[in-house]
Amino acid sequence: MEHCKLQLGCLIVLLYIAFIYIREYKKYGRNLKETLFDELLALGIVSVLLDGATAYTVNKLDIVPPVLNKVLHILFLISIDVVIFVLFLYMLYITSSYPKSKTGKILILLPFLVNFLIVICNIGSLEYKIGVYTNYSMGVSVYTCFIMATVYIILAIGVFFRRWKNIEVHKRASIFTYLLVLAVVSGIQMVFPETLISSIAVTVFILGIYMNSEDPALIELSRMHTETVMSFANLIENRDDNTGGHIKRTSRYVQLIAEELCDRGYYSDLLTKDYITNLIKAAPMHDIGKISVPDAILQKPGKLTNEEFAIMKLHAENGGNIIREAFRNLGNEDYRKMAFEVARYHHEKWNGKGYPDGLKRQDIPLCARIMSVADVFDAVSEKRCYREAMPIDKCFEIIELGSGQEFDPLIAEIFLDIRDKVEAAHREFSEENKNYGG
Repeated sequence: MEHCKLQLGCLIVLLYIAFIYIREYKKYGRNLKETLFDELLALGIVSVLLDGATAYTVNKLDIVPPVLNKVLHILFLISIDVVIFVLFLYMLYITSSYPKSKTGKILILLPFLVNFLIVICNIGSLEYKIGVYTNYSMGVSVYTCFIMATVYIILAIGVFFRRWKNIEVHKRASIFTYLLVLAVVSGIQMVFPETLISSIAVTVFILGIYMNSEDPALIELSRMHTETVMSFANLIENRDDNTGGHIKRTSRYVQLIAEELCDRGYYSDLLTKDYITNLIKAAPMHDIGKISVPDAILQKPGKLTNEEFAIMKLHAENGGNIIREAFRNLGNEDYRKMAFEVARYHHEKWNGKGYPDGLKRQDIPLCARIMSVADVFDAVSEKRCYREAMPIDKCFEIIELGSGQEFDPLIAEIFLDIRDKVEAAHREFSEENKNYGG
């Protein structure tokens, strides 16, 4: 077993990760999003296992049948290529870069398919070299495997640098680290094939991905934080019998707008993954200031008087103050700042005639401009204590007429362009409301 000690050590690490992952998945799995990590972990274990097997058999050529050696080598080479390919797909996934077009998907898959065929067709020419410390295998299949791994590692690093803004700030350093380790270890393996250290690369990046992004306990903690925010917002919303589901709907509309802006390349310096995540989490807090509005005004079935409306308008300013005080020691300054801006400025208007500060145009924070469109659309498309819900066509017409007056014209245009997505979300929430007897 002296020739495969490294692989055994790596295998133990991966099996331990699998054990912890499965144990925590049973606790929190219902809340996990589907990613490629399950496949990566399983493939990594198989690859390291095959690496160890080939490291052993290539040093026992006198007792291991040649056919078995070739079968194990072809399985190992293919497994390495599959792992590197899935890692590349994972990078596309976490940076929202996965191509939507059929042509793009084919171009991504093509090098892997070509490599796969070359490895299989040339496995018969595999050569076994006698090294100083250990034997190793070379040949066309091995060289092709090296080339494909290099191509996809370079592509993965390229995706990271090109789309780094689509990765949360606290994850960037660790992702870069395990990509760098993968590249360095793979390079050493290619230049000095006798080292047989490819298992280190596989183990390090799977461990990095798990600790950085895929630990179910950390995902659950993030979910609980989001639910706490939603629950807090719901407590306020429930004071108004006629706005049930308002925070959920507006949060979805905000998400749709922000993602579309990002996809089209607008505000590329601002719309990072962190920004969009914080915006979605901050949106439910936009009406937190209503906690200071008396029930008699908040639930009045008729039109508000000027005095009553003046009190109602204070909810924006009060909301900002509440966020500033209540979230003072939150620890996430970016989120606290965005929650403050969404709460205070979501009633500001593009033409400067909004409240509480009369901001106009670009002086209004982007998050508040997005929130404004989502808030108004939901307000007119749902039933209120003083009126019925407006027809959906009328609701979009209000956004269109408000473009350049109440709303940022670009955001209004984006919202109208994604009408099909907005209507789908609106129908989904309507059905959900009916199912719950709303």
